[in-house]
Formats: sequence, C-alpha cells, structure tokens
Amino acid sequence: MNVRVLRTELRRSAAPWAGLLVLGGSLAVLFLIDGIWWHGTAGWTAQWTPMAMWTRWLLGFWWPLTVGVGALYGLRDARSGTAELFGTVPKPAWRRAALPAGAMAGVLVAGFGAVVTAGAVQVALGDSGYRTLGWVPISLVAALALAAGAVFGMGVAKTVPSVLTPPALVVLSLVTLGTLRFTGDGAVPGATVAPNRLALFSPVTVDPREALLTLSGSVHLGQTLWLLGLAATGLALLVAATRRNRLLALTPVLVGAALALAVLPGDARHTYVVDAAAARPVCDGPVCVTTADRHRLPELSESGAEALRILHDVLGDGAPRAIREDAEPRALGDPRRIDAGTILVDFDEREFGHASDRDLTRALVAQGLVPTCYARTDREGGLVSDAAAQSVAASWALGESALVPVETPGDNSYDQQAWENARAAWTAFAAVPPAEQRARIAALHDDALSCSTNRRLNVLAGSEAR
Repeated sequence: MNVRVLRTELRRSAAPWAGLLVLGGSLAVLFLIDGIWWHGTAGWTAQWTPMAMWTRWLLGFWWPLTVGVGALYGLRDARSGTAELFGTVPKPAWRRAALPAGAMAGVLVAGFGAVVTAGAVQVALGDSGYRTLGWVPISLVAALALAAGAVFGMGVAKTVPSVLTPPALVVLSLVTLGTLRFTGDGAVPGATVAPNRLALFSPVTVDPREALLTLSGSVHLGQTLWLLGLAATGLALLVAATRRNRLLALTPVLVGAALALAVLPGDARHTYVVDAAAARPVCDGPVCVTTADRHRLPELSESGAEALRILHDVLGDGAPRAIREDAEPRALGDPRRIDAGTILVDFDEREFGHASDRDLTRALVAQGLVPTCYARTDREGGLVSDAAAQSVAASWALGESALVPVETPGDNSYDQQAWENARAAWTAFAAVPPAEQRARIAALHDDALSCSTNRRLNVLAGSEAR
C-alpha cells in the first residue's frame, strides 16, 4: 500500500522534476562546457576523489535551488486549500508529512546519484589502476545535503505559507553559501569571510586543484550531524500544528549545529588534507610516483633511465640522480622546492601531461638541465622564458640539429617573442666550441637552481656574466 501511494505521489506531483533538474543540469554543465573539470590530474573523470569533489562542487548551483523547490512543494496544501481538511484526517501527521518529504528527497538523491554514477563510469573506463572508497563519504554527504535542504524548505513553507517563501529561501541560501565560501588559491583551500567551522556548514566544496587533496573524516562527521539536524527540523516543521511545536521543531537543527561545531576542524589544514594512501610513493629504482599515478610508472621509468644517463654525460657528478613526482600542495604562483639531485615531475605541466617515448625523455632532460621553480600548468602558467631555455638545453643535450620546443609555443605576442629569443640564443649557442657550450649549460643549470633570475637565454647566448 505504501509503495503504491508513493508511486502515485511521484506520478501526480512535481517532485520528479527536481531530480531531473539536478541530473540534467549537472550533466549539461559537466559534458557540454569545456571547463577546467576536463583538464589535468584533478579532472572530474581522472580519479575517484576529484570526481566526487567536482560533483560536490555543483551543489553551489543546486543546493539553493533545491531548498527553494522544496519550499514550493511544501506550499501545495496551502495553495489547494486542503490544509485544514487534511488536519481532520485520523492518519498521523508524521505519516502524511513523510510521504511528500520522502518523495522529494528520494528523487533528489536519485538524480544526484545518477550524476555520480556517470562520473564513476568515466573513471572506471579510464582505469588508472588506483581504486579507493575515500570518495564515497564525499558523495553521500552531498546527497544528504540535497535531501535535507529540500525537506527543510518544505517545513519552512508549511510554517510560513507565502508565495514569497520559496524565492526568499533561494536568495537566503545563495547569500549564506557566498558568505561561507572557501577559496582554493592557497596550498589548501581556506574560508575567506567566515571562520573555518562555520564555513563548513556549507555543503559546497571548492573546485579541485590537487588530485591528492580530500576532505578529512571530521568534516564528514560534522557535516552529517548538521545536515541530519536540518532535515529533522524540516520534518518536524511539516508535522507541527501549534506555535509551541514549531519552536520545539528548531531543537534538532540547534543540537546538530552544536554537535557539528564540536567536531568540525577549526583549521583549514585539517579540512582539506592530503590523501595518504593516494600520495604514498611507488618506486622503480630511482623513479618514484604517487600511488594514484602508478600507472605512469613503467613508461616514466623507461624514459627516466635514459634521461638520467644523458644528464650524467652532460653535468657529470652534479647531475640529478632521481626522478620524483611533485606531490607537495602549493598555493597558486608559489615556487616549489627544487634541488640538484632530483627531477620533479608534475603531470599537470604541459610538457608531461601527455608526453610519451622521445617527448617524455626530452621533457625529463629539459627539467633536469633547467629545473623550473614555477610549474607550467593550465592554472599557473609558469614562465615562458623557462620553457625557451629548456628547449635550447634539451635540443643540445639530445644532439638535435635544430631547436625543438619542449612544449607547443603559444599564439600571443609575448610567447612568440620568447621563442624568437630562443632561436636567437640557439644560433649564438651553437656557434661556440663544445667546451664553451658545456660551460654555458653548467652555468644555466646553476642559475636555474637559484631561482634568482629570468635571464636564462642570456646565459646560453653568452651575454650574461657568469
């Protein structure tokens, strides 16, 4: 009987449209727009945790709307004038409230679950070789947030049955999310306005920038307590018929908030944390990558052995002896820590992202000869002068007869000028005796390690004092 009634509720009400909104809107954003969620190791189909984080990021769009849709759904009895009639029915009030609340929550969870399933299929088809269940709590809390927001909106609309209630809740939710917003510009995301514990009352996560970052267990627990309290208050408001009961209905959300504040971390560094299992190094001799990228190890190891041999021939005892994936979180634009003995590989950098065979060897030789202090990723940009100097040094070390760029030059005038300078430096560099060429490469290597100047090409051309 209950299943038939629920089926009738879903067939004759507007509840299914809410789930279709979340499903269709999310897939439209993710699949029809070529956004940053398609690029890099933190793309939404690259690994399990970024997939969950990107779908959770979408709550910035859908959570305020689900609260408003829930409120609109909660006005149904008031609009139809049947609220007083249903109050005379002997059926318990909580059972009458549970049916529409369950229908709305169910379709929202189903719609969001379909989005997560679409992402999971994409990640599984990619088969990076790293599997984890750490993404599951991220998605479960997101589904709970949608259900709780809708039920809370229904309860508020039942208490304040006005046509202004739904739009007012949408605006209030948007303002609240904006106030509690996290920023992702630092090494780990941090709240900009509200204290960290209050900021975590928002179910929205920042757009993933580091594939190894995830949410801590205390965040999952605290947000679950808060959202359960919010849902319980919404359901209690749907049942409450007197002012006293409506005031008592606020108890669950207050208790949930108090418990959440006691559990949620006060420091952003304990909110977004490095996934220890994903970041664990996996090595093949002197070449190491993270467990999350271990599928890249065989090819990197093969090309790395050749690159280390070439670098030893060029730099002698001062050459790098190991290759390691750069897995240290940094703020955008911050320099990374480099040393002469290790080549740092960032798979988000343009020269490493899709390189293989000879191109991968070239990129490793270039990074070993001219280590870059600033990563050249789609988000950070890096220095064109570094790429130009690397191209000259790598082309010489690999015995090329002409200058070969380590990455595709850009179309803007600044990039074009940098590559014109690189060709001029290559001509001047190739004209000097081999002994002088080695001396300039050694000077270039030392200059790059110091991170002190951007005049790499001048060193190669011989116009920079050493």
